[in-house]
Amino acid sequence: MSTTVISHGAADHDSHDHHHHHETFLTKYVFSQDHKMIAKQFLITGIIMAVFAMILSILFRIQLAWPDAEFPILEVFLGKWAEGGRIKADFFLSLVTIHGTMMVFFVLTAGLSGTFSNLLIPYQIGARDMASPLMNMLSYWFFFVACVIMIASFFVESGPASAGWTIYPPLSAVPTAISGSGLGMTLWLASMVLFIASQVLGGTNYVSTILNMRTKGMDLWKMPLTIWAFFLTAIVGLLSFPVLVSAVVLLIFDRSAGTSFYLSDLVVGGQILPNEGGSPILFQHLFWFLGHPEVYIVVMPALGLTSEVISTNARKPIFGYHAMVYSLVGITVLSFIVWGHHMFVTGMSPFLGGVFMITTLIIAVPSAVKAFNYIATLWRGNIRFTPAMLFAIGMVSFFVSGGVTGIFLGNAALDINLHDTYFVVAHFHLVMGSASIFGMLCGVYHWYPKMFGRMMDERLGYLHFWVTFVGAYMVFFPMHFMGIDGVPRRYYSFTEFPFMEKWVSVNILVTWAAIIAALGQVAFLWNFFSSIWLGKRAPQNPWNSNTLEWTTPVEHFHGNWPGEIPAVYRWPYDYSKPGHDEDFIPQHIPYSQTMSSNQLHDFEGDEEAIRIQKAWNTENNREETIIH
Repeated sequence: MSTTVISHGAADHDSHDHHHHHETFLTKYVFSQDHKMIAKQFLITGIIMAVFAMILSILFRIQLAWPDAEFPILEVFLGKWAEGGRIKADFFLSLVTIHGTMMVFFVLTAGLSGTFSNLLIPYQIGARDMASPLMNMLSYWFFFVACVIMIASFFVESGPASAGWTIYPPLSAVPTAISGSGLGMTLWLASMVLFIASQVLGGTNYVSTILNMRTKGMDLWKMPLTIWAFFLTAIVGLLSFPVLVSAVVLLIFDRSAGTSFYLSDLVVGGQILPNEGGSPILFQHLFWFLGHPEVYIVVMPALGLTSEVISTNARKPIFGYHAMVYSLVGITVLSFIVWGHHMFVTGMSPFLGGVFMITTLIIAVPSAVKAFNYIATLWRGNIRFTPAMLFAIGMVSFFVSGGVTGIFLGNAALDINLHDTYFVVAHFHLVMGSASIFGMLCGVYHWYPKMFGRMMDERLGYLHFWVTFVGAYMVFFPMHFMGIDGVPRRYYSFTEFPFMEKWVSVNILVTWAAIIAALGQVAFLWNFFSSIWLGKRAPQNPWNSNTLEWTTPVEHFHGNWPGEIPAVYRWPYDYSKPGHDEDFIPQHIPYSQTMSSNQLHDFEGDEEAIRIQKAWNTENNREETIIH
């Protein structure tokens, strides 16, 4: 597999000379067009949104654990939404709605993919910057404004949106349905349109950059798995996010123009609405056509980062590189034909349900390939347990344990019983939420020296990992058993029904675990922000990695490399190669400099290179081998 490669020669480097750029504070830190600064902007904004979302989750967990207790401090901060120290039922649903929206879209999509696609794509393929730095800047600012609007919805009189993060009609389509259906819902819709504009701008840039701006020698099979993951994630986003825009536009028409795309035969407050002929099922189809690819928009970048970190810290080549690429391609294709498994209980035809069930179970195959390949890479590796490596292994753990429960939910007969119970909450928080967060954190710890030129504190990193890892399992694992018992999600109080009362004690355990895990994030926040100024200065290649970003100077400047961009000669996973004097060989090292460790298959059928290597082997009495 290959495409045309654009080489960046020395002739065009003068225009990129960092001495040529006289930047002001605004052009360098605020309206920057440098992919490295934009990556930091995405990351820090994503961290801030994650803190907001975490606080919201603690608030509704307090309500679930102590539904009849009063906490006067809540009224101090929440005002009328917690009169008497108890969160109101309407506001409880708003907390759940905005928590889910922020985590899925603003943290795990923009915070994860926006950060590392921006940081690593130009670095790892050998490009000066993105194909369009202006579009790149605009993608961040659309995202930032979307975040501001979403947070602003907490300050409107009727409160923020409260139709669940899936915003199903009629709650989202009838402004008078409940308090959160009013202006807060309108702000939610406006925020999401801007967010999707950001994703389309970014995705177009990522795909264009990868296809057109790779350095000399960087064909597709020499790209790191991180780049493959970002490339395919961008394609999925470009094909699925516009569908959500269409759903939102029709929803806005139903809310304000009197149309009936999603509405029919409704009574609100004793008044019969005039809407006829619409169906909320149409909205579900449009939403989940994005909603399920969104799972992989979130997970695939985390898998790419994990691949890089595990191979680097196991000091071994990634096991089954081609199989890993093909599994990512398989996930990309299959992600578009599984959305119906979210809708088994909508009265779907059993035949159609069977088709979606088969495709859902098939998508487990490429996912399992990745899990087994990670385990094979770790097997007998010379593992360095850095904080990044621990988070990478934790990501694989959540991906496997959460993925197993997905097989239950992909089965139509079982899903009818488990749908909209806490089993679903447990499943997607493990396989999508926890796994992706751990993938993001492994990337932060691993590439922090490249982003900020400093090292993070390892001891705080270990503390952060263990508190978060144990806390996440304590929060979400018990929810499987609640779901099997039929406990529904999104309920305001567990004391309303006798069969749910026995789970109040479990909710107390889960809430304390969530509070402790949230406090564990303080260690990360202190480590992250203090290390920017106080951390030990980073060497150029602190992890002895092979990829091109570690050939750039520690000092940042627009253009990445001070001279000619290095050419690429080999794949990115030449670790612990027999015959070489070090346990890593960077991609830009020619094979002519590593004759003692070259294997004949390294040359990909280049007869001249094979002839030279064979002659050298004969001259030096070296046994020829084709084993990798």
